[in-house]
Amino acid sequence: METLFDHALIDANRRRALSGEPADFLLSLVARELAERLAVIERRFARAVELHGHTGLVARALLETGKIDAMERVESDPRFSAPDEALTVAPLETVPVAPQSVNLVVSPLMLHLTNDTPGVFVQIRRALAPDGLFLAAIPGSGTLQELREVLLAAESEATGGASPRVIPFPDVRDIGALLQRGGFALPVADTETYTVRYDSIFALMRDLRAMGMANPLAGRSRRPLPRRVLMRAAELYAERFSDPDGRVRATFSIIYVSGWAPHESQQKPLKPGSAKMRLADALKPPSGRG
Repeated sequence: METLFDHALIDANRRRALSGEPADFLLSLVARELAERLAVIERRFARAVELHGHTGLVARALLETGKIDAMERVESDPRFSAPDEALTVAPLETVPVAPQSVNLVVSPLMLHLTNDTPGVFVQIRRALAPDGLFLAAIPGSGTLQELREVLLAAESEATGGASPRVIPFPDVRDIGALLQRGGFALPVADTETYTVRYDSIFALMRDLRAMGMANPLAGRSRRPLPRRVLMRAAELYAERFSDPDGRVRATFSIIYVSGWAPHESQQKPLKPGSAKMRLADALKPPSGRG
């Protein structure tokens, strides 16, 4: 298995983000969207688990829907817990849950950083009781495409080569295939794209660090970008991706996915490719399961 991501660095980046000025707008968007999608399901979930949700914002939003009796959180470091909050500590790619023991597993904005993503999907599937639900929000292809383009262009222009500075993000079709490979029933995936505006590339990069999203690639260059390359990247960003008021755009494409642990009461999927429908329209379980 290829080690694409440096998990020790991911943990360090996320811990560092906790100590600074928060930039949780993306997590807030995801929390609101996942809560809305959970709210349309006509059933309750006795035991839910949030995997690596950073500050627990998503866990709290889902609890507020009134659909969950008990929510547990799993994180890589005890410092991610709120005061007096119980937290299970486990590495990013470990799901420390007994087989068929939970009714809902939610993963907000972390599965794109796993080296063995198929294995994590299988662990989640095994943790779910029959007819249990898996919900996730995963940054997908198109995320930070503007930043990727200008950093590559500026570094190539200055040095004749470039190191990867923005991680690769999965395609929605890849995520749908992983759901099926993991043994989930009724797999569904759809993408929501958010555009965020900044004064400059430097404000965007500050936000990424504040979200714990600094470059965690194992094969990254250890040398920081020279100032002349950063300044050239800022120029290219302003030239290519600015609005009339001078502010620049950054794209975040989030793949929302769901899958159920198989159960005899579930309907049969209509046809391959049905995962392209909107998740919010497909989450409501068939009659008799509520």
